[in-house]
Amino acid sequence: MDFRQLELNPRIISAAKKANLRSARDILGLSGPDLQRLTRLSMSDVQRLQAAVAVAYRRSPPVTDRLMRGGIPLSGITELAGESGAGKTQIGLQLCLTVQYPQVHGGLGSGAVYICTEDTFPIKRLRQLITQQPRLRPELPTDLLHGLCFSDNIYIEHAADLGVLQTCLSQRVPILLARGLARLVVLDSVAALFRCEFTAEESSERARHLVALASTLQRLSHSFNAPVLCINQVTDVVEHCDASQFRCGLVESPVLPALGMAWANQLLVRLMMRRLGGVPSLEAAIGVPRRLEVVYAPHLPRASCLCHIGEEGVRGDLSPDSAHIVSSHMDL
Repeated sequence: MDFRQLELNPRIISAAKKANLRSARDILGLSGPDLQRLTRLSMSDVQRLQAAVAVAYRRSPPVTDRLMRGGIPLSGITELAGESGAGKTQIGLQLCLTVQYPQVHGGLGSGAVYICTEDTFPIKRLRQLITQQPRLRPELPTDLLHGLCFSDNIYIEHAADLGVLQTCLSQRVPILLARGLARLVVLDSVAALFRCEFTAEESSERARHLVALASTLQRLSHSFNAPVLCINQVTDVVEHCDASQFRCGLVESPVLPALGMAWANQLLVRLMMRRLGGVPSLEAAIGVPRRLEVVYAPHLPRASCLCHIGEEGVRGDLSPDSAHIVSSHMDL
């Protein structure tokens, strides 16, 4: 990596070189705390380093939306957290379709692996999204929309426990990635297995397995230049605590992403999807606004935008008042 391309203080560049960080992958593949320990820089300097590297080495066209300024990163773990019914699985399914488009149209020209850990795969909803692609992406050539066999390029796995999940990630998924059959891995959800397999007294053992899982996912992502999206559940903030001390994102919330700091430290990007109205089902949720937030990312400001779920999928609100902090919208 040519550090001369980066608009950074020479002191930061010198610290990165002394830590033997030689490539963009070395820097963007590490969490903030890990970079702090290696470089002995302040957290603000580490964030400047990550942001500068991400800007200089962003090579691919958008995979998701304008809010993300080019889509989810190709290397590292991106988490999407939110309450049940917020729309997390909708985005996961939509990415499985988007990734199949050529790069010129915001995809990666390959398929996706979708790993379910709690519910059965929503095949009915996937078929609906496929039939609605011309409506969602009217700017694309008709022959392209009708020429892709979307459902044939999504490889569905079910993991009932951590052992099955690790086997899937260490044996079957690498084969699909190595053969070029897939370039996206979606894990839905990462919290389900850990919540049922470990008790509160087994927190250290749970943390060890979380780090091992994250290491496997990061290795797959870096080895095959494939985005990894982990859908996560949320947990309630304890009632007697001051909720403002547990703010996750731009607005105060009574919930936090599940799995704690052991998991959070393994992430490159954390997103949160918030439902702005109480609805009992997906059918009732059609048209109800959501807010998608960037909680943290090395190359992005903390920002959010309104979006809606329709028959055709997730769409961003294009009104100028919909964006928070920055003017943005999502167009998956």
